[in-house]
Amino acid sequence: MRLVFDGAALVSNWQALGWLSEPASAGAAVKADGYGLGARDVVARLSAAGCRDFFVAHWAEAQALAGLVDPARISVLHGIAPGEEALAKAIGAVPVLNSTDQIARWRSMGGGTCHVMIDTGMGRLGLDWREDVAGHCTGLDIDLCMSHLASADEDSAQNETQRLRFDEVRTGVSARRYSLANSAGIGLGSGYRYDCTRPGLALYGGVPCGALAGIINPVMRIETRVLQVRQMQAGDSIGYGATFTAPAAMRTATLSLGYADGFKRGLSGIGGFAHNGARLPLLGRVSMDLTCIDISAAPDLGEGDWITADFDLPAAEAATGISQYEWLTQIGRRFERIWVD
Repeated sequence: MRLVFDGAALVSNWQALGWLSEPASAGAAVKADGYGLGARDVVARLSAAGCRDFFVAHWAEAQALAGLVDPARISVLHGIAPGEEALAKAIGAVPVLNSTDQIARWRSMGGGTCHVMIDTGMGRLGLDWREDVAGHCTGLDIDLCMSHLASADEDSAQNETQRLRFDEVRTGVSARRYSLANSAGIGLGSGYRYDCTRPGLALYGGVPCGALAGIINPVMRIETRVLQVRQMQAGDSIGYGATFTAPAAMRTATLSLGYADGFKRGLSGIGGFAHNGARLPLLGRVSMDLTCIDISAAPDLGEGDWITADFDLPAAEAATGISQYEWLTQIGRRFERIWVD
């Protein structure tokens, strides 16, 4: 099995998001190991293309990028928990301070350049916008003052509410730059872009909102081998639960791919593969390590041949209800990973 990543498409997506973000600069969220693609591979390509800001969740993720970029270009979104002080100082990445406790911890460490997160309605991390945020931040050397949109991928009044709250708070917080928009937030318009945007999903081929449709290119391709070819007879069933019964004689293939690899059971009976222009539908349930398909339209396909999943992130979400974020970040570790630039 192999995942083939298109480096040119990755860079093209970042550039397109950068153009949409102007005059703001576009950074890159590379947490969760670059959304499953491999953070070091992603950062190397985007940094070479001109990306200056990278966002991870944990200090270990920042540490994993050692030697690729200046640590000062890496932001750690979860801030500094008790016990992480020494690691944070050693790595040199920039913490995103989310609470008064984290601010106090940062001051006790000697301070330095930091970022600050304002909670304007997500209800997760950040200083509550209703508090004395300006007072909490007095004296901090803040590069990015940021917030995070809860409903950017929806036509929701909450987006404008959060933007207005962010505007209210940032007037009292002295920072070099301000940031609100993720991938979908970029599509909401110029009022959401400020100085720096933080795209994630769209870099990797996901399309979180209609405004980005037709702009974002797929980056990941799933390929696997045919393990066995079978000639099924009418009435034969396939897979667990016998959920598919052959209506007539048909040629099938069993593939080395299953839900243990992140090819989820939600595709059972609706997914498919492609070979020489023919779509080959999935038959029965996706199991842990195996998937079966109808190859009647591909008489040349045999054991050992490679085949490509007919798979893109927006379509997979629409068909299964499983988010594009989950598809990317939960892809399995058994794949060989190949970058084509």
